[in-house]
Amino acid sequence: MITARAYSAQSIAFSVFLLIALLAHRALGCHPPSTIKDATPEEIRVFFKGKKMQVLTFLGYSGAEYENRSAMLEQAARILDTFDPKTTIVNIGATTEGIGAVYETAKRKKFVTAGIVSTQAKENKVKLSPCVDIVFYVKDSTWGGFMPGTEKLSSTSTAMVQSSDVIVAIGGGEVARDELIAAKRSGKKTRFIPADMNHRIAQERAQKKGQPAPTDFRGAAGAAF
Repeated sequence: MITARAYSAQSIAFSVFLLIALLAHRALGCHPPSTIKDATPEEIRVFFKGKKMQVLTFLGYSGAEYENRSAMLEQAARILDTFDPKTTIVNIGATTEGIGAVYETAKRKKFVTAGIVSTQAKENKVKLSPCVDIVFYVKDSTWGGFMPGTEKLSSTSTAMVQSSDVIVAIGGGEVARDELIAAKRSGKKTRFIPADMNHRIAQERAQKKGQPAPTDFRGAAGAAF
């Protein structure tokens, strides 16, 4: 039986835990996004241009995750250290998965953060990162990349590429590959860093689809670059 005194002690301990977690969250500069809106690629481009800051975009895996997450974050941290938080906005895909983990590192380093993501994320109730300041949803029937059978970018990827000044991909699947190809063609500053997708997740996905177990975990971007 839990006594009133014991219950009170547990309640106080839990409250202290929540307070510590909240303070740690705020210390990182993380909070719910200040702006969440639907926007066209052109509206997003104009928004960033008006900020008069360079946009550093990270591409990579999302749901496929990383085999070595800590190595990916170390790579991202080294790249962030070469940019000035006062003159740079860090842009990713708005969600928490995969490369979205870089948001927390960026906030710790005092960067303003932004995210561009397909309305597919909203429709599928995909969780936004708690460390992204500004989120733009782009109306899109896909998650991004080239439209099927073409080399024309979807609306989401168009917004991602044309709003960015520098694009860094750490591994990545088809969407990251297509955006990096388009960015190179348009003369953007780009960099590709190889990284494996999560092996277990890739194997489980293949099994569910009745496909052979994968042996190449470089991702579509890795195969292309």
